[in-house]
Amino acid sequence: MTEAYRPAPFGRRLLALLYDSIAVLTLLYFAGFIPVIAAGGQAIEPGNPLFTVYLSAVLYGYFAVCWTRGSTLGMQAWKLAIVAGDGSRRPHWREALLRFLGAGVVLGSAGAGYIAALFDANGRAWHDRWSRTQLIRRPLSGRASAESTPPPAAARSDPAH
Repeated sequence: MTEAYRPAPFGRRLLALLYDSIAVLTLLYFAGFIPVIAAGGQAIEPGNPLFTVYLSAVLYGYFAVCWTRGSTLGMQAWKLAIVAGDGSRRPHWREALLRFLGAGVVLGSAGAGYIAALFDANGRAWHDRWSRTQLIRRPLSGRASAESTPPPAAARSDPAH
């Protein structure tokens, strides 16, 4: 990889996750008001499957929109971006769905999938590998140039990507 596009350092990745956790908790808090208002102010029963599906859809919506645009709020704060395929494009909706489902598995594994990023040549966690996406550091310069363009897949050291 060129100097401009390096795999995201593990620490920045975790800090972006922390920032996104704050954003997501806030989003879900306010999204939870909509069904309560729709129910005439009545509380939603704990464990309500429709409410769970609704909040899951809101959560997916946040991440899918952010990932297909290139970064979440946490990624922006830590100068990270997400790329797909050979690294020359943003993820598509299908890749965002695979990444979202994979991230659920990673979190369900007590973070083992994140630890895997420490041992991957390109710093990819399980959900990065499954969705063929990669978290990278943004170039230091805000301007796009030929030298800040991601390299083609053939230039990468990991043939599985």
